Amino acid sequence: MRKYPVTWFYILAFGISWLGMISIVLASRGIAPFYRPYFLFLSIFYAIGPALAAMIVTQVADGRAGIRELLKGLIRWRVGLVWYVVAVLGAIGLLLVAQVVTKLLGLTVTIVMPQVVLSPYVIFGVTVNFLANTCEEIGWRGFALPRLQKRYNALLATLIVGMLWGLWHFPLVFLAGAMSEYPFLWFIMIMANAFIYTWIYNSTKGSILLVALFHGSGNLFGAFIPGVSPVACTLMDCVVAIVLIAVFGRANLSRRERVCAG
Repeated sequence: MRKYPVTWFYILAFGISWLGMISIVLASRGIAPFYRPYFLFLSIFYAIGPALAAMIVTQVADGRAGIRELLKGLIRWRVGLVWYVVAVLGAIGLLLVAQVVTKLLGLTVTIVMPQVVLSPYVIFGVTVNFLANTCEEIGWRGFALPRLQKRYNALLATLIVGMLWGLWHFPLVFLAGAMSEYPFLWFIMIMANAFIYTWIYNSTKGSILLVALFHGSGNLFGAFIPGVSPVACTLMDCVVAIVLIAVFGRANLSRRERVCAG
């Protein structure tokens, strides 16, 4: 693990998370015994896989000091108000523009989102959403990205992280929903999102908190903004990714130096 920390990270992240993902898929199809309550606890590994993998590899390679350094990004909150606006309103803005594009181009929305009514269950779901997204970002952006950026420029490092992040979602293709209907589109969308996340991460000097906030906001408000086609979402994310590369350059994808570690 000390010699190949990134490789070991991805092996563990996929292995731990897919244990949870596969149990969710089998349970959704009513395959015994996975639909029984005492098997559903496996689904927690889906969310915590990247964070757990990052902490295991970091502990082996760098000990407790490495763990503390890894988790510093979670409390890196002094980044300027503008980045909080980007993290929350940016995600909403992309969804609203995608909604307009969906209508203008007459794109089909095959997945109808149920109307969300605020309740204790919804509040609990929102909390779980942000915790799960934070666990993802501890791994993808907190651990993998800065180590890859030490070896490669931000563009290539982001391509690697984005591709593997997309592949990590593969078992969810077998769940009923938009991801199963448009697997290739979702893969491209995730790849494009990786560039937005890198931009935020490098611009905030490695704030996992802000990236997780953007990630969680996108997932959350996606449930409240109806009539958005996956085609439109993918198109918008790709446009934003291309603009970021053109404006900030492949070296750092930011006005600041890219964040490196390891």
